[in-house]
Amino acid sequence: MSQPAATTTVLLTGATGYIGGRLAPRLLDRGVRVRCLARSRAKVLARPWASRDGIEVVEGDAGDEEAVRRAMQGCAAAYFLVHSMDSAGHEYRARDLAIAEVFGRAAAASGVGRIIYLGGLGDSEDVLSEHLSSRREVERALARGGVPVTVLRAAMIIGSGSASFEILRYLVERLPIMITPRWVRTESQPIAVRDVLHYLIAALEAPATTGRTLDIGGADVWSYSEVMREMARALGLRRRLVIPVPVLTPRLSSLWIHLVTPLAASIARPLAEGLRNRVVCRDDEATRLMPHRCLTIPEAIAAAVEREKSGAVETAWSDAGVMPGDPHWSGGTVFVDRRRLACGADAARAWREVCSIGGEHGYYAADWLWRLRGRMDRLIGGPGLRRGRRSATDLRLGDALDFWRVTACEPPRHLELTAEMRLPGVATLTLEVEPPADGGAGCTVVSTARFRPRGLLGIAYWYSVLPLHGIVFRGMLRGIVRAAEAGTPTSAGGGARS
Repeated sequence: MSQPAATTTVLLTGATGYIGGRLAPRLLDRGVRVRCLARSRAKVLARPWASRDGIEVVEGDAGDEEAVRRAMQGCAAAYFLVHSMDSAGHEYRARDLAIAEVFGRAAAASGVGRIIYLGGLGDSEDVLSEHLSSRREVERALARGGVPVTVLRAAMIIGSGSASFEILRYLVERLPIMITPRWVRTESQPIAVRDVLHYLIAALEAPATTGRTLDIGGADVWSYSEVMREMARALGLRRRLVIPVPVLTPRLSSLWIHLVTPLAASIARPLAEGLRNRVVCRDDEATRLMPHRCLTIPEAIAAAVEREKSGAVETAWSDAGVMPGDPHWSGGTVFVDRRRLACGADAARAWREVCSIGGEHGYYAADWLWRLRGRMDRLIGGPGLRRGRRSATDLRLGDALDFWRVTACEPPRHLELTAEMRLPGVATLTLEVEPPADGGAGCTVVSTARFRPRGLLGIAYWYSVLPLHGIVFRGMLRGIVRAAEAGTPTSAGGGARS
């Protein structure tokens, strides 16, 4: 298999997502120049690989045909890794179809040689779920532009931080006895994320894959109940009892997944519906054209568990969240709660503690209040605290942190979190470390909570929680200062999830 010439340039969409965020640096390793099209340029530039030679970032929306056409100029191929399910709610199917049609037309107008798309497995003889049907529609829409499309169809992707892995891990960890829908008996051919990345790169390097639809899967075909039992074994837990029943609908299943795992019901439902379809490779054409030994299911799960335990999660399913808008708080009523506290430690040590909040580490004070707020948020459909953090010690722009999103991160002084919990308004929490003006010892840690209410309900909400701010925010500041002055290292053991 040939390696692309160093002058090859490809367009990559979804560069801040789970797969795209891992694909970009590996393409660079193969000598490919990568042009990333993203809604937020700053979010891409926050990735550790974004400063490498060969990376170019173009800001624009994948639904804007003119922007896509400009971004594609000079590209030999384009990766379509866009999925709106996490951001468009029930409208994801129509939005994905519209974006795919734009992408196909733009590719033809820009002279792109081929499109590479990661879709979903599913027997064409089955009545496919809405999610899998949407994946097929996207395949056809991309091809309508006239540019050859290489389609790689995969089933469940097993990897640290993947949505499938998170669902499995949380269900198995929290439920020793599982009353499940009948779909747990459905056969599936999961694939490790590293094998998906191999095929995405190999497809670019193998001309024979152009215009082909190829099924990619791991070494094993198992039922979902067997995968759950293997997950329990890898986590060192007792064997889980799985009891399939016929009465659990996809809607009930998705609500249960929402309550037990970090995924929102809006994402869980299409995934749960898709689990009723048998997803097994129809042939071995992908392996013949792109020779490779894929991991077995036990190997894939073991690798993901080890990554989670070491805190070395490269990307997570929550990375793809839309960056909240209106960061400058222009217009309207804004409530502000600002607090300052002197710290005897240097600014670097205080910043380390600021960047350790959330996840398994907690919020330095009144953690029971944070957990209560997280549970309330889950009950009304929000993310709650279960998303945790990608890494126990590192934060970057765009990261999900419990029910927050990192919307500004300027080491070693400024961190801004925007709330993604269900609220009657928009809230941010800013933490800043100010060195002394005279250049002396110590620093000052500043917390600023801002809330822009939405109507009378928002105003009532602010005043109802205001008495708790003294407990929560003052306690958090004191905890940060205390930990910085003590110089004790923050917990890093497996703290990527709470």
